[in-house]
Amino acid sequence: MPVSLQVQVRSVQFDRRRLLRLARAMLKLIAEPSADMSVSFVGDRRMQRLNHRFRHKDRSTDVLAFAFREADAPHRFNLAGAHLGDVVIALPTAQRQAKAAGHPLEEELVVLLIHGVLHLCGYDHERSRDEALRMRRKERLMRHRLGPIGRFVRTRKRSGPRRREA
Repeated sequence: MPVSLQVQVRSVQFDRRRLLRLARAMLKLIAEPSADMSVSFVGDRRMQRLNHRFRHKDRSTDVLAFAFREADAPHRFNLAGAHLGDVVIALPTAQRQAKAAGHPLEEELVVLLIHGVLHLCGYDHERSRDEALRMRRKERLMRHRLGPIGRFVRTRKRSGPRRREA
């Protein structure tokens, strides 16, 4: 299976089938249909630790991408069609950003996943202004080509503290 999904946050439930189908569609749009990748949803504390460890920034962020093709690995692991890399999304941050933007959480997650996938393919908005514009154009194009996004997230209702019967 070209896309693996890991959810480390309990506050939501994902329609895994829809989300995996969406991620595979993104791989096709970037001409990497045979590549595989993993997508993880984590909390802000986990994301802060990852951001600190790998980018030396001691704060959470919305999305991180770990591109295997850019990694220092034996040549055979860097071939086309192999593992593209890992995209990690901080779900609480995505929820706050979706609320601030006034759009559904699904929309925010799609935008972040596209952003992460493009990083896996070598796009880097921090490299230069031209590269940032190039990446932004590609993000808009991919989002447009994906079309309408259905619901694939359901927020779990929090249950209150359990009462003990006397």
